[in-house]
Parts: sequence; structure tokens; C-alpha cells
Amino acid sequence: MTSALPPPLPSHPILRLRLAPRSGMPRPIDGAWWPRSYDLLAELPSLLSGLPRAWGHVTSVTVNGATWPAAPGRMLVSNQVVRLHRALAASAPHTVVLLAPGRGRWDLLVVPPDTTEEAAEPLMAAAASDQE
Repeated sequence: MTSALPPPLPSHPILRLRLAPRSGMPRPIDGAWWPRSYDLLAELPSLLSGLPRAWGHVTSVTVNGATWPAAPGRMLVSNQVVRLHRALAASAPHTVVLLAPGRGRWDLLVVPPDTTEEAAEPLMAAAASDQE
């Protein structure tokens, strides 16, 4: 008797990211990201590597300082230096701002890591909707 082995787990978890379609008009939110933790050093490399190539190289990332724990002022991602900033404004506690010189700025809604799939799915869908 032979038993089937379960499929191997991926070495890297699937990136939980939804991006809004690009349009000519600026949007307040360009999509949603659902990290697995608030460990920026662990989560940021997969986010940046999963972004569209058209966005270019993101050199600066700003997160809410009250939501994300302290992180160094910069980190190396895919042999590129990325500057990390912690904003203290309470106006956008669940966003991350990505800057790519000459390409643009993108604001992503951050779905808290402990959110259930049932609650996260509609948030991500709304953030990525083509309805502004």
C-alpha cells in the first residue's frame, strides 16, 4: 500500500498583496498588503520583490511608528538600499508609503496580520477596486 505524501510547503509564503488598476488619476490608496507579522525586516523583502517592475526600485518606505516596532533606518533588499521611515502621524495608522524616484509614490492599506481571512478579503478587495 502506498500513501500519497502531502505537497511540500512553499519555501516562501505567498505574498498577500492586491493592487488597484493603474489609471491616470491619483488614488488615495493604491492597493492592500496583508503581512504575516509586524516584523518589517522579515516582511518588507517579499513585499518589494512582489511589486510590478513598472514601479521601479523602491528606495524609501514609510510606516506608522505607532503600529510598527522600531526598525533600523535602512536595510538591504535584493542588493539595494531601502530607507525606512516611521511617521508618527495618527492619520494613517494602517498604511505603508512606497517611493521610487522618478516613478512615483504608492500608498498601500496594511491589513493587520492578525486579521482573519474572512475579514481581510473584503478589505483587500475594496482597496484594489477600480472604483475610486
